Amino acid sequence: MVKICCIGAGYVGGPTMAVIALKCPSIEVAVVDISVSRISAWNSDQLPIYEPGLDEVVKQCRGKNLFFSTDIEKHVYEADIIFVSVNTPTKTQGLGAGKAPDLTYWESAARMIADVSKSNKIVVEKSTVPVKTAEAIEKILRHNSKGIKYQILSNPEFLAEGTAIQDLFNPDRVLIGGRETPEGQMAIQALKDVYAHWVPEDRIITTNLWSAELSKLAANAFLAQRISSVNALSALCEATGADVSQVSHAVGKDSRIGPKFLNASVGFGGSCFQKDILNLVYICECNGLPEVANYWKQVIKVNDYQKNRFVNRVVSSMFNTVSGKKIAILGFAFKKDTGDTRETPAIDVCKGLLGDKACLSIYDPQVTEDQIQRDLIMKKFDWDHPIHLQPMSPTAVKQVTVTWDVYEATKDAHGLCILTEWDEFKTLDYQRIFDNMQKPAFVFDGRSVVNVDKLREIGFIVYSIGKPLDSWLKDMPALA
Repeated sequence: MVKICCIGAGYVGGPTMAVIALKCPSIEVAVVDISVSRISAWNSDQLPIYEPGLDEVVKQCRGKNLFFSTDIEKHVYEADIIFVSVNTPTKTQGLGAGKAPDLTYWESAARMIADVSKSNKIVVEKSTVPVKTAEAIEKILRHNSKGIKYQILSNPEFLAEGTAIQDLFNPDRVLIGGRETPEGQMAIQALKDVYAHWVPEDRIITTNLWSAELSKLAANAFLAQRISSVNALSALCEATGADVSQVSHAVGKDSRIGPKFLNASVGFGGSCFQKDILNLVYICECNGLPEVANYWKQVIKVNDYQKNRFVNRVVSSMFNTVSGKKIAILGFAFKKDTGDTRETPAIDVCKGLLGDKACLSIYDPQVTEDQIQRDLIMKKFDWDHPIHLQPMSPTAVKQVTVTWDVYEATKDAHGLCILTEWDEFKTLDYQRIFDNMQKPAFVFDGRSVVNVDKLREIGFIVYSIGKPLDSWLKDMPALA
């Protein structure tokens, strides 16, 4: 029986291994992690992450050929294939601070693999890592090999949170990069055989190691670039009276461009986009390509600009002050159908409003109060360290309350900001919300969720990103 071990039981390792176990009943899959609380959650009825369809997959396989354990060394020792899916945070100090990835956790995983292994292993990079990481890992393993042979493969994940299980069941492509040696090709074939249980062969792409590593960064950079492009246009639409949804619909009809990732919003979030672009910028700078680095930096600059612009619009619309005013925040996750808050635009928007002394009442159907408070006090990039190395019990931000009732969040508020596109926000009783708000009542729609005309009929003053401004907003321009 082939044995697979995955080091790291997070958003990538957990779902990926659960689907491999489901699709490959003849393979034993163990997911290991240093965090006792995380492994306990994977072994409980309350999984540590929310992802549609994940519960069912885990429950079908857990205890049969899918195991979650903190006994890392035992499972690494027994495994034929080891996936490494550990955190690769952005460095906050030292060489490359603010851009370069911190490979501390990756290196310690590699050294541990070398320490406990007694048989040949295939080691698979699953975390998002910079180009040439495989080479560094190879050196660590080779210099500590004790006669054991290791093959390093790059198998980047291309999952979208909220649809991760469907993405795993029916991927656009599975990418496997390896050495162009006979041993490297055998390792590629071994991993290919795992995926071939359910993925058509023409969707399994094989490349050299560096191409696979760079393809992951490039894919995320291209997606983020599309979002920043349409967001840049949204500012121009507001200035000229155009409607960004009409513009993006027209542009998306061009078959060369296509309609995906053309929705204007308050900005992109998630664990990968910003981190991967910073990583790309750093690689470009290290390779003497400053013009290329500056090109990709601009994608992040526009994203930051969009968040700042949104905050400025809120403050300027409400008589240039939100001090002491209750503002309802609807949605805190970085997108719908996930509880993930990593790099969510809501953090920067909330911090901007709190900086102007607003009182925030936050509602999100999947994010806990503890997580929201943690996010609002955490330093930049701290979120990407393992949970046990993050601040333990954050000091609560006093001007923030979190509620599980959307109508409670909006009661007596001066304005409400929609920051996540949860489907339920389309069907709320906005008349009831309006009746219980302070007047004038403002809606700031950062996700193009609401029917602007209907809300204006009720009596709201509505700002929707990239849509023609109503007269109130034109009279109170947002200062950039």
